[in-house]
Amino acid sequence: MLNEKQDSSLKTPADSDRRSFIKQAVAACFFVVLPFKDMVMSNPTGVTVRKSQYSVKETINRLQAALEQHNITIYARIDQQAELQKAGQAIAPLEYLLFGNPKAGGPVMIENPMAALDLPLKVIAWQDEHAVVHIAYNDASYIKNRYALSTGVTAPLAIDELISKLFS
Repeated sequence: MLNEKQDSSLKTPADSDRRSFIKQAVAACFFVVLPFKDMVMSNPTGVTVRKSQYSVKETINRLQAALEQHNITIYARIDQQAELQKAGQAIAPLEYLLFGNPKAGGPVMIENPMAALDLPLKVIAWQDEHAVVHIAYNDASYIKNRYALSTGVTAPLAIDELISKLFS
């Protein structure tokens, strides 16, 4: 094994040029990718993202009330901002709603038990750095394709119409 003095004496100007090129190439990658980071994070495959004209709390309140009117069970509502504050961390308003209907979701899981990974359904609402509120949820067609489900069983998973009525 070479010691540091021997190792540094073996380095050539070409090695230095190579290291410099690699550093510049890595830096260039950051400048190319950095402007697109928000686009990648805001539109993952299978997730529908919409804007809401209401606050995060009001967005989730309205959605919860509409779901309950349709006899949908609310399994959990989590104020992620409050939870993170308990852990000494800060985040803009972010709430999570977990909901479902076993009568509608049961046939989905009977057809493919792995679909339970995406059930019950969930929605998040958050406020971005520009104080714009967004709502996001899994697209029903994505769940259908992900688990090779039939159209008949996935129809109840489509919440686009409800979301559109509430937030358009």
